[in-house]
Amino acid sequence: MKRIKIAIDGPAGSGKTTTAKIVAEKLGYIYIDTGAMYRAVTLAWLRSGTELNDTNLCKLINEISVYIHNTSIGQRTFLNGVDVSDDIRLPEVTKNVSPVSAVGCVREKLVAMQRELGKNGAVVLDGRDIGTVVFPDAELKIFLIANENARAERRTKELREKGIELTVEEIKQQIVARDNYDSQRSISPLRKADDAIEIDTSNLTIQQQSDLIIDLANKIIGE
Repeated sequence: MKRIKIAIDGPAGSGKTTTAKIVAEKLGYIYIDTGAMYRAVTLAWLRSGTELNDTNLCKLINEISVYIHNTSIGQRTFLNGVDVSDDIRLPEVTKNVSPVSAVGCVREKLVAMQRELGKNGAVVLDGRDIGTVVFPDAELKIFLIANENARAERRTKELREKGIELTVEEIKQQIVARDNYDSQRSISPLRKADDAIEIDTSNLTIQQQSDLIIDLANKIIGE
């Protein structure tokens, strides 16, 4: 059987992570949460108490250990050997992950790690630059979109399930700000790859959008 790379990109709240997990599980593939890696670096910077600039982040990225590990309870993210899977989803991390992710030395190191993890195929990766930078040779590239209201409602629900109370309007403002930042940054901006298939998830359930991608993947695998 062909072992393909599946790249799922898109803005915050479009359903990338949940969809990628389901697709990987159904295909028996490895899921690589690239966003969690950037969040771990952001958490490390927040804990360092230093100013947010290239010098401090380039020093930090060479002093910390970030890796992801598949466990019986799903994929977990580790920072310096400690499981930080829950901490990296805190609002303060979400607020700062875009500027941290835009620093060249941070992206260079993490992209190298992501390429090493996915080099043998049979992987599903989600992020903002998977199909354009990390694996431009991916056999299947998906770009998920959704309107701002749908994305804000999804993210609000996710946070409430974690005990974090923010209004839909607050979340929407964060999403719009992050969209603008991620799409306008000079290094690896959020954009759709020329050969990516765009799927609007505004009115789709997670299962529906996952099934669409699984069908597309099976066609390529079976060729």
